[in-house]
Amino acid sequence: MKFLVLKKSSLIVIFFTLLIISLGSIWAYKSNSYPTVSMDPADVQTFELVTGEFKSKTDDGKEIESYRWDPGTIVVEKDKRIQLRIHGVNGKAHPFHIEGTNIKGTVEKGKETVVDVTFSKEGTYRIVCEAHTTMEQSGPMIGYIIVD
Repeated sequence: MKFLVLKKSSLIVIFFTLLIISLGSIWAYKSNSYPTVSMDPADVQTFELVTGEFKSKTDDGKEIESYRWDPGTIVVEKDKRIQLRIHGVNGKAHPFHIEGTNIKGTVEKGKETVVDVTFSKEGTYRIVCEAHTTMEQSGPMIGYIIVD
């Protein structure tokens, strides 16, 4: 029968080695973590949007521009009250509608348009500017509302 004999100094070295490895693992784990904040869910989910514009010139000097909603895509919860707060930044006016709903409105430069809506069906709904529907009209100016 064989026995493993360890000296007291060997046990101390093994103990401190395991301690250092354990502390290093804890430090590495915590350095990659981020604090989170828990909040009570709001009754209304609010999204801030703006009207935006890109302008450029072609090689022959022709000015081209394109309008957009920013952000271009938002994800909302089904059956949750949603408030879209749309700020008019570029363009004089953007009459719009949200496909699949009866919601229509106009966003004017320097003003805020507030839209309250609840989506009862999952899917992708497009918010379409009626003044910029084609490339010839500096569009298409379309945003996407994904209901999940």
